[in-house]
Amino acid sequence: MDAIIKPIRSGKPADKSEIPASDYMASAIDPGIVRPSRAEAEAAAKTLLAYIGENTNREGLLDTPRRMVEAYDELFQGYAQCPAEILDRTFGETAGYDDFVLMRDISFHSHCEHHVMPFYGKAHIAYAPVDRVVGLSKLARLVDAFAHRLQTQEHLTAQVAGAINAILKPRGVAVVMEAEHTCMSVRGIAKKGALTLTSRFTGIFQDNPEEQARFLNMVRGV
Repeated sequence: MDAIIKPIRSGKPADKSEIPASDYMASAIDPGIVRPSRAEAEAAAKTLLAYIGENTNREGLLDTPRRMVEAYDELFQGYAQCPAEILDRTFGETAGYDDFVLMRDISFHSHCEHHVMPFYGKAHIAYAPVDRVVGLSKLARLVDAFAHRLQTQEHLTAQVAGAINAILKPRGVAVVMEAEHTCMSVRGIAKKGALTLTSRFTGIFQDNPEEQARFLNMVRGV
């Protein structure tokens, strides 16, 4: 992975980490939307199977609509999860630790909002805590909460960084994500193995190229 060093900008940079409170203070289920019933969802799945030319009455497909809806419940469970609750518990016994915390190679899978096809890869996250730290498993849970929704990789990267920045209020956040998108590896241009890299830096990682470089070198294992 090549370096992504971004120069210090003159003047006070706009805080791109700001995200709507609705993105991290509650679930993402829109209360204004009337959700279809499970029976309606299963009927829609059956319609899709018929659309591709299948006989939905043959033995192998009789229970498929139910299984499809159950799979969607699992794959998109992030809509019901609250990022603020995930990062709610922190710990203050750090013995004066004053460096950043890095968790790399967090595997994730999501679905693109354009074709509803999977993309998957790894997330690398660092934050510079102020007095208190959050449990490491919570960072992985946060990634999953946002990834288990319809996404673009850019939006996913910004949401993870923005939630950590808004909830933990650290001295800085660094998020790098690398992923393969099946919407371009198994359809369309069909370029298997092509990776997309996205990043978001705030605070010391945005303002100090040395800290950003140190983060990137640690991600690469240098």
